[in-house]
Amino acid sequence: MSLIKRIKWEIRKFLIDHYPKLIIDHEWPRRYGHKVDWNNPRDINEKIQWLICYSDTSKWTKLADKYTVRQFIKDKGYYDILIKLYGKWDDPKRIDFNSLPDKFVLKCNHDSASTKIIDKTKGFDRDELIDFYTERLKVKYGYLGCEPHYNKIPPLVIAEEFLEENNGFHSLTDYKFWCFNGTVRYVSVLFDRTEDSVNETVYDLEWISHPEFMKSNEHYKSNGFLLQRPKNFEKMIGIASELSKGFPEVRVDLYEVNGHIYFGEMTFTSTAGRMGYADSFLKELGDYCKINV
Repeated sequence: MSLIKRIKWEIRKFLIDHYPKLIIDHEWPRRYGHKVDWNNPRDINEKIQWLICYSDTSKWTKLADKYTVRQFIKDKGYYDILIKLYGKWDDPKRIDFNSLPDKFVLKCNHDSASTKIIDKTKGFDRDELIDFYTERLKVKYGYLGCEPHYNKIPPLVIAEEFLEENNGFHSLTDYKFWCFNGTVRYVSVLFDRTEDSVNETVYDLEWISHPEFMKSNEHYKSNGFLLQRPKNFEKMIGIASELSKGFPEVRVDLYEVNGHIYFGEMTFTSTAGRMGYADSFLKELGDYCKINV
């Protein structure tokens, strides 16, 4: 990195930590052609920016942390939906691979896209994994998209149980519930995820799909494939509703594997508040998000 780029990066980090509004005001027009209307934010993307800058986000750090959120789930009485945790480490060199089962999942608690499925029966490169997670723990994820609450998460590597279901897809089906202070409005369902792309369909609470809400791109695909309604859909709605109480907006991610519900994560700034859904859907979600401007 050149000296000029390094200086710009350091300035960006300082502003995100202390004056995120300045960064948003600088970047928003380049993407959307207008500034955020701070006095009257309209859609869900703009309201997320408002919440970042003007609301109390102290709980976001704890609940966006994939490790510390586990205690919140327990306190809510949902211990049984937690994926089994094998261990946590602040130094990847200390990961005790010998104590882990033949198949497990490694991920960081403070970022996105660091998940790796390890199958010891097929062999794996221990040093390569250590190097990978050593670098990942150095990343301040909140600087990438102006999400300062992520920078306050003490970074860890965690090992969890590998969940598997014969659903005909490359991955588990991920149910992302859009919640507004205890009320669930929609669920975005991601399935057949690969390294390059994932299929997505938005459903309402009657399990009616809404392809008109989607804008496909290179990563997110909307192919019109209709999934079966989860067996525990009503229970999942109840869990998401309870977990989201007290928050103007939050996305609660759940799985259903072999008839059992599992907790994924809670996200307060989905896609850093720059989601690419249809304008009508972003506006509707924004209407559900009540803030005190």
